[in-house]
Amino acid sequence: MMTDKVMTDRDTWCGSREHFIGRRQFMGTTLAGVGSAVGASLFTHPVGATEVAQRGKSMVVIFLEGGLSQFESWDPKSHHETGGPFKAIPTSVPGIHISELLPHTAKQMHHLALIRSIKTNLDDHALATNIVRSGRMTRSATEYPELGATVAKALDRDDFPLPGHIFAAASGSGGRGNNAAYLGPQYANVTVSGDAGVPNSVRPEGIDVSVDTQRNTWRRFINSRYTRSVHATEVDAFTQSYEQALKMMSQRDVFDISKESQAVRDKYGNHELGKQLLLARRLVEHEVPYIEVKNGGHDTHWNNFEFHIHNVTYFDKPFAVFMEDMAERGLLERTLVVVMTEFGRTAKISQGFGRGHGTDAWSIALGGCGIQKGAVIGKTDEKGAEVVDRQVDHRHLFHTYLRAVGIDSSAEFNIAGRTFPIADPAAGPITELLT
Repeated sequence: MMTDKVMTDRDTWCGSREHFIGRRQFMGTTLAGVGSAVGASLFTHPVGATEVAQRGKSMVVIFLEGGLSQFESWDPKSHHETGGPFKAIPTSVPGIHISELLPHTAKQMHHLALIRSIKTNLDDHALATNIVRSGRMTRSATEYPELGATVAKALDRDDFPLPGHIFAAASGSGGRGNNAAYLGPQYANVTVSGDAGVPNSVRPEGIDVSVDTQRNTWRRFINSRYTRSVHATEVDAFTQSYEQALKMMSQRDVFDISKESQAVRDKYGNHELGKQLLLARRLVEHEVPYIEVKNGGHDTHWNNFEFHIHNVTYFDKPFAVFMEDMAERGLLERTLVVVMTEFGRTAKISQGFGRGHGTDAWSIALGGCGIQKGAVIGKTDEKGAEVVDRQVDHRHLFHTYLRAVGIDSSAEFNIAGRTFPIADPAAGPITELLT
């Protein structure tokens, strides 16, 4: 039975410092990374991106933070003692089985594909999160732009009124991340809640349209005069934030899930993940390039099976509803959906019935535009401990995501006369997964 609140990282943490400071290491205020920002006028689109942007492609990432166990999700090994107590069940694709903890998702497998042969080399939460988000071999949180910033930049449109990189939060909102590196703060994530909408997005009483217009005209004039003599990236960042805020004020209803019918809201569920996914669907309808939903509590060093009964079951139904809804509305045809995590879990089961951080053989699910429906890439051994076919890593995944939404991952960003490869040139996409 799905409860309204999932067990959190606080219940399952592994004792690492990342459980306390990981977010601060990777998500800062806008100005924290503004030193590396460059004015938007210095950017050019990668090859083919303008044409793609006109087609309104989107990407939705559901990030299962902590390291989801592949054994209790996408690559069950119920025939072996390492598989634990849960059975593998058939899905809507003949021959594909997933964990019995995902009965609703199993019915939507014809919209999805699985990659079961991921091997990475970092089992630290923060560092592993950084490499899967950036698609690079890096230990720096700001050295390369994350996936969301990359997609938002590549699919940018001058006339688009909404942020291109949105974190769909369950509650609370406001603020920007520090995850766009050299692309600049305008492509860092903006946090918005479906419950709260956009805070402070209504003009204060006593300030009419004409007064507000005069205030903003004066602000633009002062900033322009200042930057004629002194180019300051801080001013660029504040200017962009103000202009984006004005656009969001005119679009505030987009973020309000109460505009949906009660029947739709009930279907998604009156809990955090359901609200986040419903907001994500609304943002896809408005062609936001990149939306992320986060769900934690998957770091199961002990009581792995008990926690997965709660956490995977909590994820299962709202995710299945989201996929079904996206398909029925025709949105999967232009949207890539990825269920991501920073690493998997070990085949070895500890004395406390837990699983450690596993980087040698783990899995993700994805589907939608550009992806072969019902495909399975790679294979692990009977214990689920090692990859035995088609090994890939985070670099290949990054290329694949971009190609699926029509971005040429072999192209470059041109920034102030310097070129930066969009993705790691030492790797490439998983071509057999792409349509």
